[in-house]
Amino acid sequence: MLFLLLFAILTGVGSLIYTRYLVGILKTEERKKVEQWAEATRLIIQADSSQNIDFLYSIIENNTTIPVILTDERDSIISSGNFDEVRLRDPGYLRSQLEKIRNRNEPIVFDLGGGHANLIYYKDSIILSQLNYYPYIQMGIIVLFIMVAYIAFSSSRKAEDNQVWVSMSRETAHQLGTPTSSLSGWVEILQSKHPDISLSKEIARDVERLEKITERFSRIGAKPALKSENIIAIITRTIDYIKSRTSTKIIFNYGYDETKEIIAPVNASLFEWVIENVCKNAIDAMEGRGEITIQITETDRNFYIDISDTGKGIPKRAFNKIFNPGYTTKQRGWGLGLSLAKRIIEEFHQGRIYVRNSEIEMGSCIRIAMKKQPGNGKERY
Repeated sequence: MLFLLLFAILTGVGSLIYTRYLVGILKTEERKKVEQWAEATRLIIQADSSQNIDFLYSIIENNTTIPVILTDERDSIISSGNFDEVRLRDPGYLRSQLEKIRNRNEPIVFDLGGGHANLIYYKDSIILSQLNYYPYIQMGIIVLFIMVAYIAFSSSRKAEDNQVWVSMSRETAHQLGTPTSSLSGWVEILQSKHPDISLSKEIARDVERLEKITERFSRIGAKPALKSENIIAIITRTIDYIKSRTSTKIIFNYGYDETKEIIAPVNASLFEWVIENVCKNAIDAMEGRGEITIQITETDRNFYIDISDTGKGIPKRAFNKIFNPGYTTKQRGWGLGLSLAKRIIEEFHQGRIYVRNSEIEMGSCIRIAMKKQPGNGKERY
């Protein structure tokens, strides 16, 4: 990309220099033509009836590109050439043109004798005027071409990367499928032979979780199906699971009524994944000790999930970076948790996820904003 940019700059500068060189030559040539036109006009005025002035008239008539205005020494317009015939019907048009071109080029003066003189004012021809803009237009075309090429290249590379991740995810799901099914079978045998062992229930929950994870990986790359679900129930279920497998030094605060309902179109499995990732990120930020508070509020059309922690906080410059793939402050990890959360919320559920607020060494709050089920306008919360 840097090579293309340097190529564009060098091409544009080279074109500009060469075009300026050509413009200088053409300007000189056009002034010579106007000088010939002036000399021919002077000779015609001074010629007597015995002279053949056809050649002089041919010189004047051959100037079909350079706009000229002939005036006397008092700047009274005598004649003109190569101006728009339609606009010449306006009495003030030619005078306004004279005012515009007066300072552009030095007028050509020819002496008529007897203390009288005429002046010829002229401006650049249409071709010369267009040539002045040519390098800038060319530069714009080159820049546009590079932009299109860069976008195409980036899109192609992104599609290729996505395909690699999709293939890896589905292969992971395939590899997890067999041992997960086997574990599920062993858990059923354990529960049937030893129904009084409470540990078997927790193992069953973990196996069920593995099955969900396997399903998530198998569906990466496909558009998820959305169903009307109770958001409160999904969040409570997910937090309960995380809480049971987290250190007792982490305190979870439920800042909402668990008996209420907020109905929204979601993919429950992926939505649980988002809540898990945000909470695990908060646990890491607190280094194993602190409080996580989950609050849910709603309006007529939207609902908001605020997940706050008492961790080390996020610098303001990193508010957006934390959602980029690969961004992590941990020594281990790929930095994909919040990136996946952002994609699930914003691409699949048309919502938003962002850092609502954060203070260094005080904690952070991640907000998820989404729309409720259409037709569910009345507040119940």
